[in-house]
Amino acid sequence: MLPLRLVRNRLIRPNRALLQRRNYARSGLEFFQPEKTLPTNTVVKFVPQQEAWVVERMGKFHRILEPGLAILIPILDRVRYVQSLKENAINVASQSAITSDNVTLELDGVLYIKVVDAFKASYGVENAEYAIAQLAQTTMRSEIGQMTLDHVLRERQTLNNHITEAINEAALDWGVRCLRYEIRDIHPPDNVLEAMHRLVSAERAKRAEILESEGKRQSAINRAEGEKQSTILASQAKQAEQVNEATGLAEAIRVKADATAAGIRAVAKAIEESNGNDAVALQVAEKYVEAFGKLAKESNTIVVPAGLGDIGQWIASGMGVYETVKSQKQQQAKRLTEKT
Repeated sequence: MLPLRLVRNRLIRPNRALLQRRNYARSGLEFFQPEKTLPTNTVVKFVPQQEAWVVERMGKFHRILEPGLAILIPILDRVRYVQSLKENAINVASQSAITSDNVTLELDGVLYIKVVDAFKASYGVENAEYAIAQLAQTTMRSEIGQMTLDHVLRERQTLNNHITEAINEAALDWGVRCLRYEIRDIHPPDNVLEAMHRLVSAERAKRAEILESEGKRQSAINRAEGEKQSTILASQAKQAEQVNEATGLAEAIRVKADATAAGIRAVAKAIEESNGNDAVALQVAEKYVEAFGKLAKESNTIVVPAGLGDIGQWIASGMGVYETVKSQKQQQAKRLTEKT
């Protein structure tokens, strides 16, 4: 049987798990998994997987029981702490924080931790989960105080990473590692929220006006570009038409000149033959009579030469001019021949 004093101490000693739950309730922290009661010493114990049992012998740390079969000495050995090696989620209650631009925010989050050293988690700190949750709250206030409201809303992931690094740096001796911290909700004041809504509406209206003006500008540019291309194509078509007309006219002139030259060469050749002068005289007389016939048809007033009745004299005068021009051409050709 146990001594009476030992029995009295065990009856009077408060339940540590009950005190921890009361502390969590007062601090506003709520764990997703409920606290487990400490196992009693029944000599033969089976330690579950992913748990570490810290055993004290006569009030002093003795060993850590691994998962599986464990043998304990009655009365002397006692399971003092049970540490879960699983990842644990802690709900961090809502708290107030002031940004660098003096905006008060209400934030809450979720903290994910894991025990990596059962000895440190049991003896390094009175309550590792409670301590790390308090550290998360103070660290979050400190980080938010260095950022503006826009940065808090825009760089939430960066804020989470900073809080996680700060917690891990401070919890090295607690045997607990913070895997991640997630800010769940951010509640700005109502007036700030209303101003943000107005800002978003104004920004969207501004973007709509800019897009509309850009559309009108692009439409005007497209119309001007189309008119420019149309004008260029019309001018190119007109230029091509003028070039074609000029080419056709030049070709017609060339063909006409070639025909005239061929006719003149034929006439000159005919004149050089026998009776050529008579043929020229006959042609001059024909042209003379034809010209006067046209003059009588086209005008009511006719200027008649004095010697109109003597056609032979007109023919002789025309032949005299022809002979004079011919003799001058022959003299020029002779002089050119003498110079060469």
